[in-house]
Amino acid sequence: MNLLNVRKGQFVYYQKKLHQVYSVKAFFKQSVHLIRLEDYEQQLATAKEITLYRPQHMDSFIVNHKRYTLHKDEKAKVGDYILIINPQPDSFDHYHLHAMEIVSSIESNGVISNQSNGIKHNEYWTMIPGLEEGANIIDLENPDADYINEQKLIKKEVHTPETYIPKIGDIYQCNSSKPILQTMVLAIEGDTVYLGGNVELQMDELTDLTSWSYVHNILN
Repeated sequence: MNLLNVRKGQFVYYQKKLHQVYSVKAFFKQSVHLIRLEDYEQQLATAKEITLYRPQHMDSFIVNHKRYTLHKDEKAKVGDYILIINPQPDSFDHYHLHAMEIVSSIESNGVISNQSNGIKHNEYWTMIPGLEEGANIIDLENPDADYINEQKLIKKEVHTPETYIPKIGDIYQCNSSKPILQTMVLAIEGDTVYLGGNVELQMDELTDLTSWSYVHNILN
């Protein structure tokens, strides 16, 4: 890519893997700061080393060890992740192309995100957990047949997503509270998790995806 065309939030391939542009610092030799989506590792690259990719409906990719499939017609629910496709923020909102945010509440014409942004339904696509039937796997720039088949086999063998084990400093959203509660893991003792706001839960309660959503450390 030409450095002049590199923008924050863009999906790009670097070293054959899917990344997202975090920032561009033109005066540095490796001027493009990237986040590798599969594990959130940070990378530095030059513009010539990256290849732009524009997400499409039914694309599937891994974000921080968890697979999602993009769906343009699925309305998001509280606790869902969304990908901003058509950003039209007003003066009170701060989001950009391909920002990933979690839904905290639903309104008639859109959603309110965990970043307190009001996002209209036509501005985002929903990130559905897992590999949907007919999805296009985009984790690798040129995935071979073995990788595609491996991912499809995982989908058939595993009926529930791999459980993420909470660690100190993680942020969780309680989807059933009104107003929506977001709180940090402060301490873990055995199977007991202590969160801010004097919230105490058992590990299996916190990892119940219907009640609690792990807030990925998306760099906005």
